Amino acid sequence: MEKLLFYEIDENYINFLSQFSEHLFKNAKITQKHSRKYIGILFEINEMKYFAPLSSFKPKHKRLSETIDFIKIGDMAVLNLNNMFPVPGGVYSLKNPNTEQNCQYKTLLNNEIRIIKQKSEIIISNAKAVYEHKMTNDGKSKLSQRCNDFKLLEVKCREYKSK
Repeated sequence: MEKLLFYEIDENYINFLSQFSEHLFKNAKITQKHSRKYIGILFEINEMKYFAPLSSFKPKHKRLSETIDFIKIGDMAVLNLNNMFPVPGGVYSLKNPNTEQNCQYKTLLNNEIRIIKQKSEIIISNAKAVYEHKMTNDGKSKLSQRCNDFKLLEVKCREYKSK
């Protein structure tokens, strides 16, 4: 079983890939004070590295149940596996929570990674199931309509890697 750790994704890659997916947001909008960091977990699907970004926990998440593509990380964050995307080597770096200056943020990240490690088997299993579902039911189900276009993003990932 893969050991899930936090990774951060290079802003240039996000900017490139966001052109091809409505589910990927650029790191900062003009009106935002702080840039959006792409922090999440990395695992392998179909011989490619895939990144599942963490999203902040919102009040609406309290009433939602976990599904194959929606996993709660306590009441701190969520993983939307439908928003995962392929990443080439060189665009991600290990994120060590213990190097954070902000103590609250450091504690938050450490708590999140602890829960992610506890749920690692279900996360990997669900991620592979979401991927397979998208590949075999493209556009034919609500789940596949919510997903990134993994096939297209894999092509774009390879293009980026070859640049």
